[in-house]
Amino acid sequence: MSWDPGQYELFAAERARPFHDLIAQIPTTRPERVVDLGCGPGTVTATLADRWPGAHVYGLDSSPDMISAAARLIRPGRLGFGLGDIAQWRPAPESVDVIVSNAALQWVPDHVTALPVWAAALRPGGALAMQMPLSRGVTATDVFRSVATSPRWAGRVGAVAIGTGPRSVSPVRPAAEYLEVLVASGLTVNVWETTYLHVLAGTDPVLEWFTGTGLRPYLDALSADPPALALFREDVAQRLREEYPHRGYGTVLPFPRLFVVATRS
Repeated sequence: MSWDPGQYELFAAERARPFHDLIAQIPTTRPERVVDLGCGPGTVTATLADRWPGAHVYGLDSSPDMISAAARLIRPGRLGFGLGDIAQWRPAPESVDVIVSNAALQWVPDHVTALPVWAAALRPGGALAMQMPLSRGVTATDVFRSVATSPRWAGRVGAVAIGTGPRSVSPVRPAAEYLEVLVASGLTVNVWETTYLHVLAGTDPVLEWFTGTGLRPYLDALSADPPALALFREDVAQRLREEYPHRGYGTVLPFPRLFVVATRS
C-alpha cells in the first residue's frame, strides 16, 4: 500500500496526541534500546530520543517514502531509521527496553501472534506500548464502504469494502484479547480505550484525514485511473460533508483508539 508522508502530516498535532498519551504511561526510566514499529515519517519517533537521551532509538517502517522523509531526523548513534516489515520483526530475547507501535498494527494481519515474541524481547523493567484506531463506530468507515459498494463503484472497489480485498477488515482485536495474551507472556498490562473529539479546520478535513490512513486501500485500487480516482473522492467527500457537518469553529471528528502498555517487572 502506498503512503504519502505529506498527506499524513496534514494533521500532525492531532495524530501526535495519542502517541504522547501512550508514551506518558510507559514506566521505563532509563532504557538503552528503544524501537518504534511503524514509525512513519519519524516526527514523533524523534521525541523518544528527547525523552530518553541515553537511549538508542530505532524506527522501522515498510514504506520507502516514510523512511526517506524520516532520514532528515537521523542523529548518529542516537536516532536511526530502517526499512522493513514490522510483521516480520523478531528481536532476540531480552534485547530491547521499550517497544512502541503507534497507529500501525491495524495494518498488520495476525499481529497478535507476534506479541509473545516481542514480550520475550523485553529486558526487566522494559515495556511494550501500542496504540491502534478502532474502526467500529467510526461513521467515516461506513461511508467508505457504502460508496464503494454503490452501483457506480462496486465493480471497481467493492472488493475492498466487503472483505475480499487486501487489508479490507481491521485486524484489531478486542481489548480483553490483548490483555490475555500479554498477561500469559508474563507482563503486567494496562489497557484502555479513549475517543478523541478532533476539531479539524479546512475544506473537507475528514476526507483529507482519512486520505492519509483508512481511505488508502480504496484510493490505491483506483490509482491507475486518475479521473475515476477524483470522482470517487468527490463521492466520498459529499457523503462525509453530510455526516460531519462544518460548524463555526471547525469540523468535529470523533475518533476512538485502543491503548496497551505492558511491562516486565
